[in-house]
Amino acid sequence: MSGTKPDILWAPHQVDRFVVCDSELSLYHVESTVNSELKAGSLRLSEDSAATLLSINSDTPYMKCVAWYLNYDPECLLAVGQANGRVVLTSLGQDHNSKFKDLIGKEFVPKHARQCNTLAWNPLDSNWLAAGLDKHRADFSVLIWDICSKYTPDIVPMEKVRLSAGETETTLLVTKPLYELGQNDACLSLCWLPRDQKLLLAGMHRNLAIFDLRNTSQKMFVNTKAVQGVTVDPYFHDRVASFYEGQVAIWDLRKFEKPVLTLTEQPKPLTKVAWCPTRTGLLATLTRDSNIIRLYDMQHTPTPIGDETEPTIIERSVQPCDNYIASFAWHPTSQNRMIVVTPNRTMSDFTVFERISLAWSPITSLMWACGRHLYECAEEENDDSLEKDIATKMRLRALSRYGLDTEQVWRNHILAGNEDPQLKSLWYTLHYILQYTEDMDQKSPGNKGSLVYAGIKSIVKSSLGMVESSRHNWSGLDKQTDIQNLNEERILALQLCGWIKKGTDIDVGPFLNSLVQEGEWERAAAVALFNLDIRRAIQILNEGASSEKGDLNLNVVAMALSGYTDEKNSLWREMCSTLRLQLNNPYLCVMFAFLTSETGSYDGVLYENKVAVRDRVAFACKFLNDTQVFVSCNFCGKSISYSCSSVPHQGRGFSQYGVSGSPTKSKVTSCPGCRKPLPRCALCLINMGTPVSSCPGGSKSDEKVDLSKDKKLAQFNNWFTWCHNCRHGGHAGHMLSWFRDHAECPVSACTCKCMQLDTTGNLVPAETVQP
Repeated sequence: MSGTKPDILWAPHQVDRFVVCDSELSLYHVESTVNSELKAGSLRLSEDSAATLLSINSDTPYMKCVAWYLNYDPECLLAVGQANGRVVLTSLGQDHNSKFKDLIGKEFVPKHARQCNTLAWNPLDSNWLAAGLDKHRADFSVLIWDICSKYTPDIVPMEKVRLSAGETETTLLVTKPLYELGQNDACLSLCWLPRDQKLLLAGMHRNLAIFDLRNTSQKMFVNTKAVQGVTVDPYFHDRVASFYEGQVAIWDLRKFEKPVLTLTEQPKPLTKVAWCPTRTGLLATLTRDSNIIRLYDMQHTPTPIGDETEPTIIERSVQPCDNYIASFAWHPTSQNRMIVVTPNRTMSDFTVFERISLAWSPITSLMWACGRHLYECAEEENDDSLEKDIATKMRLRALSRYGLDTEQVWRNHILAGNEDPQLKSLWYTLHYILQYTEDMDQKSPGNKGSLVYAGIKSIVKSSLGMVESSRHNWSGLDKQTDIQNLNEERILALQLCGWIKKGTDIDVGPFLNSLVQEGEWERAAAVALFNLDIRRAIQILNEGASSEKGDLNLNVVAMALSGYTDEKNSLWREMCSTLRLQLNNPYLCVMFAFLTSETGSYDGVLYENKVAVRDRVAFACKFLNDTQVFVSCNFCGKSISYSCSSVPHQGRGFSQYGVSGSPTKSKVTSCPGCRKPLPRCALCLINMGTPVSSCPGGSKSDEKVDLSKDKKLAQFNNWFTWCHNCRHGGHAGHMLSWFRDHAECPVSACTCKCMQLDTTGNLVPAETVQP
């Protein structure tokens, strides 16, 4: 406006028109440019819209404020407040044929000239126009005019002189307002309260006042500095916003004593606040010399607001353009849409996007809300290229009655889609366990339930006595390997794993044939190799390579197998140990791990997680003894037993614990896998694995007890032992010597009562018992 930054207004009912107000009024028409090119003379507002200038009105100079008529007819009637306090009704050239054309040019003149600060049309009675003026000691600052008033004074005052140059015709002047309010005060902002036609909220000089036109002698007011820009929330008529300097005050008219919330802005003063007309509880604010509009989301504010309740708000900022913003205006109907204008009259059409909240439907459709719209993204039923997530799998399996086939249990993996080999292995294992249970019930009808659904672990543990190992010849090689003798329990375990059929026959041939028919050549070759039949393994790989769906690279693997040698320092063993991890198929990988492993150390086979569990269990039944206990490295997790042992592991004695009773044997003080040092003994401070020569820290009574004299306890002195509570320990001989006289841990600053944690710590030696 005159001498100030421009303002902008959307038309109340013509949603494609807006006015820019500064020294003149400019009417623009907004058009979509989505499917069309930009017209000549149009101004680009956004990627999708442009504005065309329709008309310009320069008849009302010295404009201070503008308000658009709220009724449908006339469409482009505007009230302009001027610097001398007059209010002029003007048009933008669109209403010449309107029946209200007599209103255009009508002026409403106060008694004393002073600046008009604000205008507000009554939303219920569209003919009432409220004007807020500066202070005059002998006049009112709030004047309510009836634009249809026919009153004309007998004596035309001097104020009838028009401000526009060249005007000679006397125009109808109205000098008698309908109501006069706020005597000897200044009015800085105005707004009508929508809940009642005759309630007016005014921001006076030092207070907010609510005037009731039914009784103008009384008013309800509250003292505050936040008297500028008063505006009512269109969705919550008791909530009002106003501002002062850099603070916004939110008021509840039902409890008008103080603001329910104060929003602190930047140090720069505010220039405008406005509620969004299409979104509940969304307030926009603009500060001076800023290109950012701050948004405050108050849609979660509790109603009614309690005495001490401060509403929770969500604050965010948007940047409609790069230049400073002079003013902005919300679109009356398009959701979250606004238009901004810069000091040089550059305009931008901008939409504030809502925060998107996602939700999964029970059928795995993705849905999200954006404003008043709800969007859905669902998987295409025939699109097999996308891997289904677990929720989709669960739903499809439930629809196929997965897990409910109790007659043929193995078929449940088919109901699951027959895509997961691990799942297939699981259901076949359950199928074999069910068969075993039914056979046991038939054999012992009087003892039903004793072995119901027993697993492989419980079956193997039910074995009486130790299982001995023996040397077995390879088929196709001049070599022997230690294999555990299969007792009844281990044979049953192999049957549950599916390697052999029920009965006394332990031939894996039928199982290999079934794997070949299903195209599982790599698995069949590995099972053949684990049964010491390397020639059959090579034949299976060759068959797989020559089949239609087979892999030609299986010929290369077969050729590598044919060159097997058991010499530890051979180039074949060295290359296979290095390159086997590059094989994609896990069964091919464990085949070479088995051939290159030391006797009794099969970690490369047992810990290959991609190999079916039942195949690894079957392998363990053939090659591991009953007590496969070992000490593992704390860093890499590998066993240190076999490499630290001075003799080959036979499942006997305790040489597997990494030490030896003979002081002449080599000591191993680091992990053979990662070469990290073994822990030190808490008493002798020597790395574990070093043979014990004496027990330091012992008392004089220790001299009477010589553990080394008893050959059965010679190796026990070198065992690894530690407290399960504090994890401190050392050589078993040293720990026994220490805890004869102490109950506390030998490590400094450790207060653990190691010896009292176990009931054996309270036992009394036999030699101390008096007869």
